[in-house]
Amino acid sequence: QLQLVESGGGVVQPGGSLRLSCAASGFSSDVYAIGWFRQAPGKEREGVSCISTTTMPPFDADSVKGRFTISRDIAKGLVYLQMNSLKPEDTGVYYCTFQDMCARPVTQIKYWGRGTLVTVSE
Repeated sequence: QLQLVESGGGVVQPGGSLRLSCAASGFSSDVYAIGWFRQAPGKEREGVSCISTTTMPPFDADSVKGRFTISRDIAKGLVYLQMNSLKPEDTGVYYCTFQDMCARPVTQIKYWGRGTLVTVSE
């Protein structure tokens, strides 16, 4: 059974950094993608970053380019989201997802973690 477990959320001041981790287990495919989405209160879920096991470059939303970096440790089954220069608008619940490719529409993504809360505030 496929499982996704996020960790690393917390409270941080504007300009600070956090590193989120997504532990993925229970799958056998060698070709897959792990994505990060976030949802702020009262807002729609937003795609943040995605990385796949193919040679395709990682995807980053315009709102986080230059500040967030996604990376993976395939051997450990971990995907990281390094978040720097955090802003209050980065506040939200961050979810990791498992899919066949980064381009998979959000409505078609079957596997989601439970999320980890990131709060950027003074």
